[in-house]
Amino acid sequence: MAHHCPTCTRSFGSRRGLAVHHASAHDEKLPNNVCQWCDSDFYSPHQKRYCSDECRRSVPRSGKHAPNYQGVKETATCEICASEFDYYPSEKKGLYCSTCVETENWRNTPDLSGEHNGKWNGGKLKLECETCGVPVHRYPSNVGEHGVFCGTECRSAWLSEHYTGENHPHWRGGSSGTSAYGPGWAKMRRRALERDAYTCQHCGTTKEELGRNPDVHHIIPVRAFVEMPVMMVEDAHYLENLVSLCIPCHRKAEFGKISQEELETACV
Repeated sequence: MAHHCPTCTRSFGSRRGLAVHHASAHDEKLPNNVCQWCDSDFYSPHQKRYCSDECRRSVPRSGKHAPNYQGVKETATCEICASEFDYYPSEKKGLYCSTCVETENWRNTPDLSGEHNGKWNGGKLKLECETCGVPVHRYPSNVGEHGVFCGTECRSAWLSEHYTGENHPHWRGGSSGTSAYGPGWAKMRRRALERDAYTCQHCGTTKEELGRNPDVHHIIPVRAFVEMPVMMVEDAHYLENLVSLCIPCHRKAEFGKISQEELETACV
């Protein structure tokens, strides 16, 4: 299709070629837009919709003559009060009339409790304490490798039973047949238990309540005597340095949760 110059007789194979020619040869740019209001041709370096500010201001901003007009309103029925109301189809489908939107509780908070929660996996499990068999309820995420316990005492008793000797992670093979505490330890241990009436001297738990003899703890650790050149392990076994403790209290004493002064007072 040939494009003819409106000023001279030349023809061009494209509109762009014609436009370049007219601007350079005749010093005038050809129209490249049509005004959306007055339908007149005009030139603009940008994609403008109107040829002038006057045309732009003349365009209605409401009703069917507005540029974004998409038709009349549609009618819907309010889901709360059942009254009819109008809404524009360009908006999302109407569900509630303006009165109910202002006065009613139409925003329902979703129920995320229990089985309504997306992460629901059945709730708590009904289990039994690994030590005493008492029923306990735990979420699956709170069930450990070794099961569940009803409290710290049962957990401590289970650890004491299953993490002793070669089952302890720090087990190094044990002694070669004689007591690691040397001769005389069994006798002094028995004397300490008899003096303390086979009762924990910190919390008062008895042998019967514990189900076994209490532990006998060295107030000044055996290693303190071993590390002194003039001392021997047997020197740690004097009666005033020994105190009877239940398993949980013994563990507390080992980790410094019970002071040396409290232990010394208990064994007097």
